[in-house]
Amino acid sequence: MDPAPSSSPRGRPSLMGVTFAAVVGSAMVLAAAVLFALLPGPLSEAREFRTARPCAEIGGSAVENGDCLAEWPATVVSTGTGRTRRAAGNWVTLAPGAGEPPFRLRMRGYGPVWEKLTPGDQVTVFTWRDKVWGLGAGELHQATTVKPGNTATARLAVGLALLIVGAVFLRGAGWLHRRRAIGAPPARTSQVVVPMAAAFLAAGTAVTAAVATDRLWLVLLTTAAGCAAAWTASVLLVRRLGGERTGSAP
Repeated sequence: MDPAPSSSPRGRPSLMGVTFAAVVGSAMVLAAAVLFALLPGPLSEAREFRTARPCAEIGGSAVENGDCLAEWPATVVSTGTGRTRRAAGNWVTLAPGAGEPPFRLRMRGYGPVWEKLTPGDQVTVFTWRDKVWGLGAGELHQATTVKPGNTATARLAVGLALLIVGAVFLRGAGWLHRRRAIGAPPARTSQVVVPMAAAFLAAGTAVTAAVATDRLWLVLLTTAAGCAAAWTASVLLVRRLGGERTGSAP
């Protein structure tokens, strides 16, 4: 009795594989588009914060509205770690004095200020508008999680990574579909592994650029250069590996 026919010829990409790559790629690109659509506000805020001047240098409405960089003393009440819905955080409770109630700040990372604080220490609080963006202890400074630019950096980094990897998935779906249509021979391992490795390398370059600088043009330029270099290297490597395999065949 003949075996049941396969849903696709031997070595031919399956329809499920093509569909999976297309759906995953589309979801990633769509998520990236949503993140990019939410970027203008945080980017504008980060730009205004970067150009703000110390309150001691200016006066008038800028000081009244908090559009300048202010600083004032406070006393450490306590420090500790806690967990929110998203992740664990490092918190410090401060007493500003003058009869004002204590308040809590979530610090960004473990140091260098947070890990050295003890109750009773005198610190300097840095504010801009209604945000406490940093804390100082002597010569040491550390940002809080609400420092303007943090949100823009996170959205830009994740959005670029999703866009790059999603685009590779979509291109892979098209490539598999073409191979399925013409009945091409089975794909070599290098034809799949090398492009994916290049995609993750390019995404890593984009994330590093987004974290390292707040200049959007520089992030985009570095990302474009990283993608071009990774893609060119992957094409050359796949061709070389394909040539070596062909040359070694009997």
